[in-house]
Amino acid sequence: MTNVAIALTTIDDDGDPDALARQLVAERLAACVTVGAPATSHYRWKGTIERAVERQLLIKTTVDRLPALRRRLLELHRYELPEFLVLAVAEGSDAYVDWINEATF
Repeated sequence: MTNVAIALTTIDDDGDPDALARQLVAERLAACVTVGAPATSHYRWKGTIERAVERQLLIKTTVDRLPALRRRLLELHRYELPEFLVLAVAEGSDAYVDWINEATF
């Protein structure tokens, strides 16, 4: 098991996903944030079925940085309830794992 995690969130283009990604990297909360292509999400919200075009953000970080990342994401995100899901990284190349640790230090 590594100290690396991938956090997931989504945001619409009006929320400026590139600016959010850059801010998280600038604050060393993430080593890298990959902004995915537009995708359509269907979800239940406040009793109705909604549809939105969003971008998935894959946030590469360390387990140690997750609490600060969560707090900051909630401050910066424009959604009332932003997605924040964390995937543990069981294994990765030594060099890449080292880079993530260095970039978030």
